[in-house]
Amino acid sequence: MKFIADSMLGRLARWLRLLGHDTLYFPHIEDGLLLKKAREEDRTLLTRDTRLVKRRGLKNFLLLKENDTFDQLRTVITAFNLLPFGESGRVREYSPSRCSLCNDTLISLSREEARAHVPDYVYRTSDVFRRCMKCGRFYWEGTHPGKWRKKLSETLGCMNGREGLP
Repeated sequence: MKFIADSMLGRLARWLRLLGHDTLYFPHIEDGLLLKKAREEDRTLLTRDTRLVKRRGLKNFLLLKENDTFDQLRTVITAFNLLPFGESGRVREYSPSRCSLCNDTLISLSREEARAHVPDYVYRTSDVFRRCMKCGRFYWEGTHPGKWRKKLSETLGCMNGREGLP
């Protein structure tokens, strides 16, 4: 499923990208152009703008009422059945597949290819490297993925039959 997020949902767009979902986001796009892009690319519009969803011809959209990014994420995951749980009932291990900044797909790099582009400590302690071919950003397994998996587990805990958020 492909999404396009309105200008109020930048943090949500980033989280969806971290989960591997193709999510466009333009912080300063006009409503007409946003809708045109959504239609042309068959994307579901994610918005908090009640006036925007009243436009004629708009079909694929989700109007979010939540202010909190993680509440928004929970709503999107529930609405489109994007549950990120594995057989164990825990949040699946993800390795990034999309750039969290520009949404392009990432390619895998060998350690030697990454060596000149990452800090020495990262080179010595990491085995898996990825790069966005569009914006050039490098990705590796550090402490951040573990932290965001934990936050995601806490946020979605009640969706998986575990005690957690209401």
